[in-house]
Amino acid sequence: MKILVIDDDHLVRYTISRILQRNGYDVVTASDGKRAMTVFRDERPDMVITDIIMPEQEGIQTILMIRAQRPEVKIIAVSGGARTHNVDYLGMAEAFGADDVIPKPFEAEELLSRLARFCPPASVVGEVTA
Repeated sequence: MKILVIDDDHLVRYTISRILQRNGYDVVTASDGKRAMTVFRDERPDMVITDIIMPEQEGIQTILMIRAQRPEVKIIAVSGGARTHNVDYLGMAEAFGADDVIPKPFEAEELLSRLARFCPPASVVGEVTA
């Protein structure tokens, strides 16, 4: 299964990608929603993990665009600003089409557990590898 990881923080994007790759997933990445839509069209991922607060194009708009193009694709939204200035970003993400939400920071096991409900890895590596 191919997963698109979208996050403007290079370290977060790299960490999530490595966790997924070590657990049998094929991963492509983008640093913001605008770049992600090009990758989404070109790579045709089965699933998307997206941050919400990003430059260029934020996660809510990206979720809406993905839903309009390919509604069957599963989406997990992640955010470190889950509730900022009385705005519930993860709640908004769910309302606009995310299949699941995870507040940052999160453990590798939590991400993999939620991901497995929608998109099992191509090959089972055994134990969760963080």
